[in-house]
Amino acid sequence: MDKKTNIISFEDTTALNMLFGPKDKNLRSIEKLLDVKLSSKEHSAVIDGDELNVQIAKRLLEELYYLIKKGFPVYRNDLEYAVRILSENSSATLRDIFLDTVYITANKRYITPKSLAQKEYIDTIRKFDIVFGIGPAGTGKTYLAMAMAVAWLMKKKISRIILARPAVEAGEKLGFLPGNLYEKINPYLRPLYDALHDMMDFDSAAMMVEKGIIEVAPLAFMRGRTLNDSFVILDEAQNTTSEQMKMFLTRLGYDSKAVITGDVTQIDLPAGRGSGLVEVQKILKGIDGIKFKYFSSRDVVRHKLVQDIIKAYDRSL
Repeated sequence: MDKKTNIISFEDTTALNMLFGPKDKNLRSIEKLLDVKLSSKEHSAVIDGDELNVQIAKRLLEELYYLIKKGFPVYRNDLEYAVRILSENSSATLRDIFLDTVYITANKRYITPKSLAQKEYIDTIRKFDIVFGIGPAGTGKTYLAMAMAVAWLMKKKISRIILARPAVEAGEKLGFLPGNLYEKINPYLRPLYDALHDMMDFDSAAMMVEKGIIEVAPLAFMRGRTLNDSFVILDEAQNTTSEQMKMFLTRLGYDSKAVITGDVTQIDLPAGRGSGLVEVQKILKGIDGIKFKYFSSRDVVRHKLVQDIIKAYDRSL
């Protein structure tokens, strides 16, 4: 492949220093990610390498410079996500993705999409009343849905949030576990509490849970209810039975929104029990107002090794 050199000049010294990072740390990271050679010269960056990679690096630096000028803090992980986005889609624009703020946490951390798939996912949640997010762990399905729910609650678009999870492992063994019902079920709901406390300070979250503004409950507790003016999230939906999935979907009341998330490769139901999440894709296909959004291993936004692990397991099937 042809070698190429490109020089980019920047006007804002403060933004430039943030772009390059302390001791050009960000440039060194981009070098490894894109297999190019980067050097800084006064108000410029010099890029050397294969033509395609140089072009991606040029767009990356220009886009990140724009984000920094807009006040967006760029971290090491953002560099990896940005390179992945631009490498997979040459027409993608980082500013359209990273500047789409879903929610700002109590400690002023911005929750934004980190991939094209995540951007499409949150746009889908905004548009449709029932959304299914299906794909592997680490793609942000539940976390982004919860961020959207909290943002809507803060803006008074809904009056309560309901977070539900099937406690599959509890099943018939529930009675043998120590403690009262809450103590037995709570471990299965812990991931939802952890995500919630990541977005809100502990006291605010505890107050809202105590008042019933935010409810974290096992899926079985949804039976017989009508959920109006609510943002309802069903996590780990691959572990619902057909009957449970139908029960959950028919709880939705007026002015409500439901997001159902799951990974159909991680079903923990007893042998012989079909997954409601697998079945529902056929049953509800084509219904207006319901949308399925699928994620793959390339959409994982955890440690890079998580992506590699998922791909390895997929190859072994």
